[in-house]
Amino acid sequence: MKAASIEKQINNYLPQLTVNQKKAVLTVVKTFVEDQDENTNDYSEEFKNELDSRYEEYINGGKLVSETEANQRIKKIINGKSKR
Repeated sequence: MKAASIEKQINNYLPQLTVNQKKAVLTVVKTFVEDQDENTNDYSEEFKNELDSRYEEYINGGKLVSETEANQRIKKIINGKSKR
């Protein structure tokens, strides 16, 4: 279903609602918008900057770690923490 069709249907139903029902619909719509806003800000600016910095380093010939080496490092860290 296209967005325009959905909006048309919503607009057709709104006049039939009571004031309290309209308030309830408004609350639901606001919740959807607020949730959407929160989801777009999942990462801090500091984290985004760090990712950008690492990507630039990679583009400019920075050293990469193979999947095998990364897994070995992760296992070493996990094993070291579990022994404490």
